[in-house]
Amino acid sequence: MAQPLVKKDDDRDDEAEYSPFLGIEKGAVLQEARVFNDPQLDPRRCSQVITKLLYLLNQGDSFTKVEATEVFFSVTKLFQSKDLGLRRMVYLIIKELSPSADEVIIVTSSLMKDMNSKTDMYRANAIRVLCRITDGTLLTQIERYLKQAIVDKNPVVASAALVSGIHLLQTNPEIVKRWSNEVQEAVQSRAALVQFHALALLQQIRQNDRLAVSKLVTSLTRGTVRSPLAQCLLIRYTSQVIRESNTQTGDRPFYDFLESCLRHKAEMVIFEAARAITELSGVTSRELTPAITVLQLFLSSSKPVLRFAAVRTLNKVAMTHPMAVTNCNIDMESLISDQNRSIATLAITTLLKTGNESSVDRLMKQITNFMSDIADEFKIVVVEAIRSLCLKFPLKYRSLMNFLSNILREEGGFEYKKAIVDSIVILIRDIPEAKESGLLHLCEFIEDCEFTYLSTQILHFLGIEGPMTTDPSKYIRYIYNRVHLENATVRAAAVSTLAKFGAMVDALKPRIFVLLRRCIFDSDDEVRDRATLYLNTLGGDGEVVETDKDVKIFLFGDLDIPLVNLETSLKNYEPSEESFDIDSVPKEVKSQPLVEKKAPGKKPAGLGAPPAGPPSTVDAYERLLSSIPEFSNFGKLFKSSSPVELTEAETEYAVNVVKHIFDRHVVFQYNCINTIPEQLLENVSVIVDASEAEDFAEVTSKPVRSLPYDTPGQTFVAFEKPDGITAVGKFSNMLRFIVKEVDPSTGEAEEDGVEDEYQLEDLEVVAADYMMKVGVSNFRNAWESMGEDFERVDEYGLGPRESLAEAVSAVINLLGMQPCEGTEAVAANSRSHTCLLSGVFLGNVRVLVRLQFGIEGSRDVAMKLAVRSEDEAVGDAIHEIVSCS
Repeated sequence: MAQPLVKKDDDRDDEAEYSPFLGIEKGAVLQEARVFNDPQLDPRRCSQVITKLLYLLNQGDSFTKVEATEVFFSVTKLFQSKDLGLRRMVYLIIKELSPSADEVIIVTSSLMKDMNSKTDMYRANAIRVLCRITDGTLLTQIERYLKQAIVDKNPVVASAALVSGIHLLQTNPEIVKRWSNEVQEAVQSRAALVQFHALALLQQIRQNDRLAVSKLVTSLTRGTVRSPLAQCLLIRYTSQVIRESNTQTGDRPFYDFLESCLRHKAEMVIFEAARAITELSGVTSRELTPAITVLQLFLSSSKPVLRFAAVRTLNKVAMTHPMAVTNCNIDMESLISDQNRSIATLAITTLLKTGNESSVDRLMKQITNFMSDIADEFKIVVVEAIRSLCLKFPLKYRSLMNFLSNILREEGGFEYKKAIVDSIVILIRDIPEAKESGLLHLCEFIEDCEFTYLSTQILHFLGIEGPMTTDPSKYIRYIYNRVHLENATVRAAAVSTLAKFGAMVDALKPRIFVLLRRCIFDSDDEVRDRATLYLNTLGGDGEVVETDKDVKIFLFGDLDIPLVNLETSLKNYEPSEESFDIDSVPKEVKSQPLVEKKAPGKKPAGLGAPPAGPPSTVDAYERLLSSIPEFSNFGKLFKSSSPVELTEAETEYAVNVVKHIFDRHVVFQYNCINTIPEQLLENVSVIVDASEAEDFAEVTSKPVRSLPYDTPGQTFVAFEKPDGITAVGKFSNMLRFIVKEVDPSTGEAEEDGVEDEYQLEDLEVVAADYMMKVGVSNFRNAWESMGEDFERVDEYGLGPRESLAEAVSAVINLLGMQPCEGTEAVAANSRSHTCLLSGVFLGNVRVLVRLQFGIEGSRDVAMKLAVRSEDEAVGDAIHEIVSCS
């Protein structure tokens, strides 16, 4: 039973909350539901019981089949009551119980009677309930009533029918699409809600026909929409049409309509139009100006929701057009003291993006007072904005770095502290002048850091950057303190960092050896083992001698093998006289050769590929190919691509292809599925036309003997290519087979078949197919250890591009290499960018690439390409790929 409401005592907390549903139990409520069977119904009590049932259902309590059926049958007896309030509750509980098909029949007649009632409230609710619980068969019987309801004079009834149509469109689209004329008429309704729902339904009916949507928008933008809600929807549909028209600038369609909506009397319409304009692709400053003007007016509104909406939109605009937002800076500065902390945070971050160098110090003073009043999630946003500002104005790094170090000492959660540490690390890497002060700030932080993860990360970073500073010895004290004062994980990290200083700075080696010898007596195995390893491998017995290069690579070099591959290979290794060979571990994590299902009930076309196993499927592919005699002499498999779809979804035959790259061969594995139950395919093969791939010569193929319905099969075609070159080309594919009809009753196929063909999509072998994406954890170390022996540098013009980010993405995709250290992300409005790439080229040759991009006012992009590799020919090949593209 529900607990009675208790009067608050004067000395109780005023903010205490009391619920009328406190402590109710399902069993007790089901007992109360027996009141539905009373000869003399009490509408008020029945409504209370239904309310409790609805509460239980919405809290996640589930009723058994028997319980739900008993409640349902009891509720149906309440139709005899004429009480309006109780009838509304009955409608709600029937919708929530979702009765089964055999139970629906019991209430159908009552609901249909209510649907034709003279009481509008009955009609509207009966329509909603009927459409929720009925199937397609009954829907055809009441379709005529639903059409009439859509154009009903009562807006409540019309809206109920339209909303029901929106829900039914997901399950019975063919029926709803027949209502287009009535819905079109409802769009012209004078009732605001009816017009809103009608427009939403009409757009969903036509959403797959771009021309029909464009015509709908064209007709409605002439001023026939009165409802503000419908006007907002129309603005969104208009934005969609503009995006799909691919018009970047100039005579952009419907822009005048969006601009006219900025003068609408409803604030929601004005904001929707302003936001739509700011989100246009390639929007110009001239197009932005009217939208920015109205958003600036909203900044001084008395309504918090308008201030929030305006400042959030301006915050997004500031990422791409900071100069367009600068006129609003004075208004936004007044929002820093806004009572709503979300508004204040957005104002701060926007100012940080749009402010100039002279305003940095003033902003820092305002933010210092502001930070203590906001939650950690808002503080993280501010920290990220400060980091961007520091990269924008590197000369201001001192004041910004001091601010970050000050807030690092204050109280805060893990994510907040991690955001600050990440920001300081990025500033150290990108601003050389900030390295010394930044490292000291991090050293001071780990003296009193409660987060093991952050301590180990900072120690690792110190081991990389510390030895390269002017005075590495000043960091030793901070590192060695961790050996005495921290837990085992941090102590082990500190030992590794000390060893890095000893290996990289020869003058410090005697002092480091003394400290490492003390670590041998640590209570933790990991700490002792690390100390012992480093003492034995660094050599020189603590004397000032240069550490051998191979030792440095062994101890601190990058493991260019994914850990998941190493783990899988170690699990599969069987102890024998032959020791484990780390070179046999695959260097690329392969995607599963399974593709997403094309439609419910259909198997993916990639099921013919090797079975699902460990995350790296290169071993499975290699086993599959080596088991085929025709391919057994091709040597070791270098790389297998992800599946490439050669057919559209929902076609008769589903085919994808995996490209297997060997030193002198390329094998195409076509995974096929027959999706027609009445057909059996035999002698299935793919005829490949290589006329546009002159460097390739077909050597063998392997067809599929039989391909029954929904059973995956594989056919292969192998090509030979010249050794040592990145042969590329386009291949045309034709699926050829003999089709036999299958008797559905017996499952037997006819003896005679007909030869048939099916055209597949073209397939390309590109330069990126000869490159494996293999990352490095520390690009600078890897670059320096590679040496300058086989370095080649050249400059290229990439021509006009939409943005610097688009140019960077295009080059990464062209080379097929792994971006390192997050350098694939380009800052908004950046005029230059450096991207670091790593990979392994055909022949297991490691390659590192440093790309430097610059963009001019005419959007012409220039690129400087520096390549280091273990083979000079590979470096030349990378440059040739770029120059020929």
